[in-house]
Amino acid sequence: MRFAFLLALLPGTLAPAEVTLPKIIADHMVVQREMPVHVWGMAAPGEEVSVSFRGETRSSKTGRLGRWSVYLPPGEAGGPFQMTVRGPAAQNIILDDVLVGDVWVASGQSNMEFEMHKAATAAEDLPHAANPHIRLLMVKRNAAEYAQDDIATDGWAASSPEVAKDFSAVAWYFAREIEQREHVPVGVIDSTWGGTLGESWTRLTALGEDASLAPLFVTRGKMTDHEADSQFEDKDRKLQVEEAKAQGKPVPQFPWHPPLAIWGPGLLWNGMIAPLTPFPIRGVIWYQGESNSALARAPLYNRLFRTMIEDWRRQWGVGDFPFLYVQIANFKSTSLEDWATLREQQLRTLELCNTAMAVTIDIGNPVDVHPTNKVDVGNRLARAARALSYGEAIEYSGPLFRQATPEGNAIRVWFNHAKELTTKTGELTGFEVAGADGKFVAATARIDGVTLMVSSAEVAEPAFVRYGWANSPDCNLFNGEGLPASPFTSAP
Repeated sequence: MRFAFLLALLPGTLAPAEVTLPKIIADHMVVQREMPVHVWGMAAPGEEVSVSFRGETRSSKTGRLGRWSVYLPPGEAGGPFQMTVRGPAAQNIILDDVLVGDVWVASGQSNMEFEMHKAATAAEDLPHAANPHIRLLMVKRNAAEYAQDDIATDGWAASSPEVAKDFSAVAWYFAREIEQREHVPVGVIDSTWGGTLGESWTRLTALGEDASLAPLFVTRGKMTDHEADSQFEDKDRKLQVEEAKAQGKPVPQFPWHPPLAIWGPGLLWNGMIAPLTPFPIRGVIWYQGESNSALARAPLYNRLFRTMIEDWRRQWGVGDFPFLYVQIANFKSTSLEDWATLREQQLRTLELCNTAMAVTIDIGNPVDVHPTNKVDVGNRLARAARALSYGEAIEYSGPLFRQATPEGNAIRVWFNHAKELTTKTGELTGFEVAGADGKFVAATARIDGVTLMVSSAEVAEPAFVRYGWANSPDCNLFNGEGLPASPFTSAP
């Protein structure tokens, strides 16, 4: 960013406050094509600020607090362009290398945060990561008690091996696929924080307006009630560790302690999402849910997730943009977590318009919550974007449960996205049936056209069926495009 300030000051007068921009508006950025280009910032109250871009100029006068905002006409993809912001007393800010294309926000917890250099395919792909049409912006971690006006970041940069290595692997693979397929500049904003809750990414007012989400606040209250005791426990643990080391004994292991400081409802929305909402985007890709898999939290996830998606769309104010998310993968975890229920909650969120879900039940790691296959995750999200956002006539989802109809001693299962149902590893696995009593037992399944017939000798009249109902199930149902079926249950 080049600054050219020419201040003509009279004796005894004060210089006007310099015009400033939020950090998201900077050199090398991508602005959203086919939407008005929003530029905003601060200057002295009552001053006029103008912005010139692609031959158009718009002006605005600052209000009492010094805020200003202009919208320039939308345009097609292209660039690089130069943007000039002119403030009072001939203050100019010149932004170079600005592209017009598609902007996507990548958010969630550690599997979205997972850096490119850790991915299984990094050695093959990172050396070829240079691409001037892909621009990356990393939002630094910030939990805040109220909505912030700006983000902490080192700014936009063109994709390169050095820049991409610490960027979200899922987001980078997503961007690569979209840029190659759509031939437009792609900007990705990485706003992620490992080990975080869905409610932390949701605006506090939106949570409070839904009475069904009250248990989240009760859980938060219990955490804060025990915080004082936890601080003493932490001191005691440190002493135990020091004593063990001094005596040459094994270091004791302690139960995991939840991160109270970043798990508060709304804290990450305030610090890492709210400042982005004035910036028009194409859509969002999301990978989160593992931290909401605790027994008390998992049943609330659909309601929470829907609230978050709907509110993000309202706050951005650019319509019901595509919200594409990843269903959590297979992981053994513990009996204190219910990953099956969490996946079912994510599946039900597809009831919202313009959403899609990338199923990853086939590419997880049962003993590692951070599977290293991120290229398939990014590409599956990109397939969804190509279908929902870019209008390509492609299959973008694996089989999704639609309904189950009892037929004698079996139950027929119907799916969407079920063309050419198949299994990659012999007989179908992971299916269970239950009678009216709701007690599930293992069952056999066979493919019958675009449906399945599921039965068990132990259940004469099956009423319900489920698939992949475990933290780390063995699942092998796919459609003809090689996309895996989502785990599901037909039980209410």
